[in-house]
Amino acid sequence: MFLTVKSNLHMQWRQFPPLSALRAFSAFASADTLDHAGAAVGVTHAAISQQIRALEAHLGVRLVVRDGRRLVLTDAGRHLAQALDAGFGQIGRAIADLTRGEAARPLRITTTPAFASGWLLPRLSDFRARHPGIDLTIDPSSDMRRLGEDADIALRYGNGHWPGTVARLLLRTPVVVVAAPTLALANPRPSLDELAALPWLQELGTSEASAFLEERGVAWRGGAGLVSLPGNMMIDAARDGQGVAAVARAFVEADINAGRLCVLHEDGAREGYFLLTGPGPERAAITAFSAWILRQAAAV
Repeated sequence: MFLTVKSNLHMQWRQFPPLSALRAFSAFASADTLDHAGAAVGVTHAAISQQIRALEAHLGVRLVVRDGRRLVLTDAGRHLAQALDAGFGQIGRAIADLTRGEAARPLRITTTPAFASGWLLPRLSDFRARHPGIDLTIDPSSDMRRLGEDADIALRYGNGHWPGTVARLLLRTPVVVVAAPTLALANPRPSLDELAALPWLQELGTSEASAFLEERGVAWRGGAGLVSLPGNMMIDAARDGQGVAAVARAFVEADINAGRLCVLHEDGAREGYFLLTGPGPERAAITAFSAWILRQAAAV
């Protein structure tokens, strides 16, 4: 049954007149003159006349006849005009519903909790002031969401290689291992082996602590304990001296400058945070947010 229906639809589409010709004829039927029809669709009256003749040739039916100096619809033309008015009207209403729905839907932004609390949220009031009509949903998650389905924009740390996305470098920042002065006083410049023996904090849902050490050829010891917690709480715990944490320096620059955290190790091998969007056409809200956040990063 499915194959029969699919075959029938295929045959119908092959017999279907060009949409441009149907649109031109519908415009003429609504406007009554070639000049007005051409103005309605943005072409010349000669182009409307040519499209109507092509449509008549395709259908093998006269749609218009000359009545003195005017062109008028035949019975067949009126029948087709009524069908096109209903069809194009329904299409127009569906498109309006879709575009209104998209415009009203909040812009969905996914990023890590650390980036959300440490960099994005302190700047977000500026975006709200500039774009009060755009609602936002911030999804602080360590898991990468599917762009276009679960999120409109992603802000992620890496080297720019996310297949199937458009990646633009947002913030170039090294990774630093930081700790409170009380924890750092005993050894302000520890080796990587000595770092591996300290208590660690890492963002919930990631393996940043062990991965940081393993990427540098150091075995994770784990004897001093590991606590996983949301990114903003991780930085709070680091300030309280509960462990060391590997974070993007941009998130803790103010803490470093104020002496609340000390840098025990710094590594700029990876590029930084990227703005990720899906390929193809994008909503106006995505364009507005992307332009805003890139300007914010450029000002850092």
